[in-house]
Amino acid sequence: MNWPENPGDPRFFRRSGPHSLAAVVDAAEGEAPPRRIMLSGVAPLQSAGPEHVSFFDNRKYLPALKGTRAGAVIVDPAMAAHVPSGAVAVVTESPYAAWARVAGLFHPLPPVEPGIHPSAIVNLAAEVHPSTEVGPLAIIGARAEIGARCRIGPLAFIGEGVVIGPDCRVGPHVSVTHALVGQRVYLYPGARIGQEGFGFAMTPSGFESVPQLGRVIIEDDVEIGANTTIDRGSLHDTVIGGGSRLDNLVQIGHNVRVGRACVIVAQAGISGSTILEDHVMIGGQAGLIGHLQIGRGARIGAQAGVMSDVAPRAEIVGSPAMPGREFFRQVATLRRLARRTPSNQRSDKTE
Repeated sequence: MNWPENPGDPRFFRRSGPHSLAAVVDAAEGEAPPRRIMLSGVAPLQSAGPEHVSFFDNRKYLPALKGTRAGAVIVDPAMAAHVPSGAVAVVTESPYAAWARVAGLFHPLPPVEPGIHPSAIVNLAAEVHPSTEVGPLAIIGARAEIGARCRIGPLAFIGEGVVIGPDCRVGPHVSVTHALVGQRVYLYPGARIGQEGFGFAMTPSGFESVPQLGRVIIEDDVEIGANTTIDRGSLHDTVIGGGSRLDNLVQIGHNVRVGRACVIVAQAGISGSTILEDHVMIGGQAGLIGHLQIGRGARIGAQAGVMSDVAPRAEIVGSPAMPGREFFRQVATLRRLARRTPSNQRSDKTE
C-alpha cells in the first residue's frame, strides 16, 4: 500500500496548535518580520504548504528552498535572501537547534499520567512519587526510589535500591539495576543498565568470575539508546557524564567513565576502564580496547580500532586508528600502487 508522507502523523504523535508566527519565532529564538499568519505544523521543504514551518541548513538542498511553498522557513542569516517571497524567513544562527524547538512546539511529549497500572508490581518498600506513571507489567524492587513526573514504561524492570531522579523516561523492556540515575534521563526501549561486567580470572581449571561490586552512575540530561548495554563497575563505578548521548546498540564496559556531552554512535564498543574526557565523539562501529585515555574533544571515526591513548582534540580513523591525514595518505598510496601495471609503469617513466 502506498502511504503518503505525513510528518507528525496524529496516530502516533501528539499535536498542538495552530500557533502564530510570533509563537514560532519565540520558540526558534530567532527574528522575522511581523506577519499575522497562523501555522499548523512542520514539514520538509519539498512537501511543505503555506500552513507549515520548514527549515534549511544544508546548501545541498538550495533548490528545494527556492521552490518551497512553506509559510515560514528557519534559516541562518546568510541564506535568508534565498527564501521565496511567499514564505517568512525566521532567521537564527543555529537553524537546526531552532527547528528542534519549533518541532517540539507543535509536537510536545505526551504528558505523564500519574498512577500505577494495576498489573505493575511495586514492592512495598519502594518509593514512587505520586506524580509518576508506572506502566503495565512493570516491576519495581525493594528500596528503589522513583522521582517526580517520571514515566516507567510497560515491562520495565527497576531493581532493588535503584534511584531514578525526577522527569526521567524509562522505555518498555528496559532493565535497570545497581544504578543511580539523575534528572531528565531518557532510557530508550530495551536498554540494559547495571548488569555484571565482563570480568573473570583465568585458572588452570577454567575461568573464575570476578564479583562486579561497582555501580552505574548516569548524570543529568543523558539519553541512552535502544538496546544499549552499560555494565556496572567491578570496584570503581561506571559513569555516564551529564548531557551525553548514546545511540542504539552501544556497549559500555565496566569501570568506563564517559565525560560530559559525549556522543557515541550506534554499534560502538568501549572496553573496561577506558576514560572519555568531555565532548568526545565516537563514530558508529568503532571499537576501543580497555584502559585508554581519550582526550577532551577527540573525534574517533566510524569503524576505527583504537588501541592507544588519544590526545585532546585529535581526529583519528582506521584500524589500527591513526590521524585522519595519515590514514587517507596511506589509502591514496595503496590505490596508486594497486593501479600500477607494467604498461602504466612505463608511462610513468615517460612522464
